[in-house]
This record gives sequence, C-alpha cells and structure tokens, in this order.
Amino acid sequence: MGQPFIRNHEFNLIQKQVKLLQNTCTTVSDPKVVESVRMSVHAVLDEAFQAAEPDQRLLVLGLAELSSPQQFAQGVEALEPYRLSFPAVTEGQLKRLFPKAKKLKVPDLDKIDLRKVTYLGWTDIGSGKMFLVHELDGKPAGIEGRFSPAGTKKNTCFLCRSHGEVALFTAVTKHRPLHASPDYYKAIGNYMCLSSDSCNARLTDPAVLDQFFRDVLTK
Repeated sequence: MGQPFIRNHEFNLIQKQVKLLQNTCTTVSDPKVVESVRMSVHAVLDEAFQAAEPDQRLLVLGLAELSSPQQFAQGVEALEPYRLSFPAVTEGQLKRLFPKAKKLKVPDLDKIDLRKVTYLGWTDIGSGKMFLVHELDGKPAGIEGRFSPAGTKKNTCFLCRSHGEVALFTAVTKHRPLHASPDYYKAIGNYMCLSSDSCNARLTDPAVLDQFFRDVLTK
C-alpha cells in the first residue's frame, strides 16, 4: 500500500461525487445523461487531485468508471487506508494556543479519529465559547469566540455549506488599526454547524476556513 494522501475534505468530496454518480447510474436510463455525469465526476476528481502522484490519481479517478452500488461501496472503502490524519496535537499544545482561557477544557483526543478532521472544534457550555483549531501555513492555529445557538432556526453553515442546525460563532480579530482607540475591537461572525463532527463530515473545501482564520488572526 502507498502513503496516505487524501485529506478529510478531499475524502468528503470523493464521497459526494460518488454518491452523485451512483444515484445517476441507478435512477437514469438515458446512457447519454449517465455518461455526461460520469465525465463531470471525472473532471471534478481530476481537478481536486492535480498534485497527486500518478498512481494515486488512478486510484481516485477509477471511481468515475464504476457502475453498480457494490462497486462504488468497494471503491470508496478501498481508499480508507489512504486517508491523511489531522496533525497530532496534545492537550498541552491546545492549551498553549489559548493562553487566556485559564480553565480550558479540551476534548478527549483519544476519542477523535483525526483522519476525519479538517478542524478541531469544541464548546465550553459554561463560558458560552467555542474553540477552533486548524492547520494554517503548516502550523496549528487557534481561534476562540462566542457561540450562540440559533435555537430552532436553521441556516447554512459558512464552512460546509450545508443547511441545518447552526449557531452564530463570533470571534474578535487581533488586528488593531494605527491610532485606534483603546476600546477598539472588530468582531467577525458567521453561522456554523452546531456539531463540529457533522461539519467535518460534510466540508469539501477548506478555503473558507483558511480565510476565516487569516481574517481573525492577521487582519
């Protein structure tokens, strides 16, 4: 077996495209439509794995040639050993990312499958805060912010773009303009999934997450 090369968001993208093709193969009788979807899936996967090694690309692109539910299930399962893990972090490292949170409660890292993580996210009910950890420019970075559940209201998560139960996550940026008053602050808020696990399982593009971290930490 080769080295792992598929990040969590890429695996989610593969699953999404496979589901689309499988549904088309099982519900559409027009071969031209099936072929069109097959070509579209191939193009999406090809674009996503441009930087992969030739043998790795063949593993992924081969999914676009499958037809039956059994083949699709086996094809996706065969990719499981090639999933990359989120960089391993310790409780001490997490606490150092949030030095102002003196009584920070971190998640049980032993219970987290890091292969299924694009970012670490957990809430502290007592303080009403959420903590996010993401790899930015090759290093772990952390953001904390207010986490206000929207109750029965549903909306679209800005990270995974799925519609469901969300909360408003609001973080204060670290950047202060020149000559800003002592009480100046700027907050950035977005709706995001109540469940970080569900969000990680649906996230297919980390670009928005990267930009959010940059906006909060550097602007």
